[in-house]
Amino acid sequence: MGRLAMPRRGLILAALVLVLDQASKWWILLDVMAPPRMIEVTGFFNLVLVWNPGISFGLFGGGGGRWLLAGLAVAIAVALVVWMVRTVRPWLAVALGLVVGGALGNALDRLIHGRVVDFLDFHLAGFHWPAFNLADSAITVGVVVMLVDSLFEKRAAPNI
Repeated sequence: MGRLAMPRRGLILAALVLVLDQASKWWILLDVMAPPRMIEVTGFFNLVLVWNPGISFGLFGGGGGRWLLAGLAVAIAVALVVWMVRTVRPWLAVALGLVVGGALGNALDRLIHGRVVDFLDFHLAGFHWPAFNLADSAITVGVVVMLVDSLFEKRAAPNI
């Protein structure tokens, strides 16, 4: 397998996540939530429209952070792409692609709307998990894959 196969896989996956994330958000904004409302899909899942000005769970959403948060997400994505180019581990490239695509999807929301579009609402017994989107899901799955990959990474024996 060529040296560029790993980053190519990761970059293709990042682009796919970015496109699907943005398509799902525009579908929610222009079709499903026109007018905004709560749509019960199952007894534990709703579609809602939530504008998140912050990061995870609305943290740091006090305003004025639009450009800072978007810039930070892009800088992190660039650093992850550099890591992706250097890796030879296929699962790490996949994980990094998921995180990069998700980070760029949410950064694009901040640049276009000034905040992130969240619409997936899971709940149980009156407790609602904070609403999220496809980009958030990709980031979460990517981080979990990175952690699992690091557990099974073969390391050279220490020289003693």
